[in-house]
This record gives sequence, structure tokens and C-alpha cells, in this order.
Amino acid sequence: MQKLFVENAGGELIYLNEEQSRHVARSLRMKKGDMITVCSGDGRDFGCMIEDENKNGVVLRVCYEQASAGEAGVRVTLFQAVPKGDKLDDVIQKCTELGVHKIVPVLTKRCVSRPNPAQAQKKLLRCNKIALEAAQQSGRGAVPAVEPMITLEEAARLSSAQVKLLFYEGGGSPLPSLIKKNAKSVDIFIGPEGGFAPEEVELLTSAGARRATLGPRILRTQTAPVAALACVMLLTGNLE
Repeated sequence: MQKLFVENAGGELIYLNEEQSRHVARSLRMKKGDMITVCSGDGRDFGCMIEDENKNGVVLRVCYEQASAGEAGVRVTLFQAVPKGDKLDDVIQKCTELGVHKIVPVLTKRCVSRPNPAQAQKKLLRCNKIALEAAQQSGRGAVPAVEPMITLEEAARLSSAQVKLLFYEGGGSPLPSLIKKNAKSVDIFIGPEGGFAPEEVELLTSAGARRATLGPRILRTQTAPVAALACVMLLTGNLE
């Protein structure tokens, strides 16, 4: 069933905004009487029937409410070094589908892409839209936030998860030895195209991050977070 995230979920009727109404009526070609799921963004799904569709928009009638089955039992925050081009778009899309809780772009010493404030703000709006669309497509119960870009020093201070993992080409411990099935929060640090500088590795390990490996092959900066997140979800029982 199709899913939409709305701010005014709850009550008997839900009034979709202009963009959402256009999506339902024109893109999805749904009509009066069709069923659609809307989500409040807090883990609740509402099964709705299209009550009315006119020039003023689409009106939904709530038929039932249930807990969303699309959210993971572990909260994973991805601290992703800013990559070149549109690679971050792919990272956000795939990691949202896999269940990431939050994505924080990080500026590191070897980042080639170094957007100015105006560029960063424009990119942030696009990134959050990608997260919204991916959350709707994958049946999530919440939309992961893509936060403003910060420095690695700020990321090290902000990181507060139960498990902190640093992935880089220097290797580390196998993931099964670092993550237990009952882990409730995990922070993942991924470097840029050139990897983390030695002093950055020292900074993160001093802040409690454990060096982890994804095997003997060197993964691209847009591949590593997807592989790491999939492993975390598997080891915590969230791919069952």
C-alpha cells in the first residue's frame, strides 16, 4: 500500500496539502474509495480511504491506526564525510531504506567537496527531500533527519551512542565482536574518498570509537556506509 508522511495525522479526517494531493491524484492516479497509508513520523501508521478528491485537494478518512513495522530496534547515526558530486544523495537514499535514524555530513581534512554556507543550505534541503521520498517508498515509520554539515571535531563531541564504529582502510576488529544483538544505539563514522587522516583516526578513537573492518577490500565512500549499516542491522536482528 502507498505511504505518505503528513504533519496533521490523527482525527477522523486528514487534509493533504497541494503537493501531496497532486502526488496522490496525478502521480499515483488514486481515486475516491482507494486506500492509502499515512504516517505521523512518530512510528504510527494510519490506514486511510480517500474520502474526497477535488480542486481544493484530497481528503482522507482514517479507518484504523497501528504501530509502524518499518522502524528498526537500534538507532544508528551515520557520520558521513562529505563526498564529491552527488554521492551523498545515494548514501542518504540507500541508508534511509535500510533504517538509519540520522545522517550527519562531516567535513574532514581530506574532503574534496567543501561547500560554502549557501551551497550547504541548498544541498541540505535536497538531502532531506531525498530522505523523505526514500522513507515513503520503503515503508518507514519515521523520516531520518539529515542534519547541517559539521566538523569532525564537533562530530566526535556529539557522538554519544552505546557503540561507536570507525571504518577506514587501516582495518580493525570484525563487526560481530563489536556489536551485540541487544545494542540500542550505534554511531558509524565513514571517511571521504581519501580516507581519514591519521590524526583524525586518533581523535575518534580517543572519543571512544572502535576501529571496525568490512573485510580486506577497500570500499568507496558511498559503498562503505551502506555495507556497514546492513551489517549493523543484521547483527542486531533488524533484518529478520
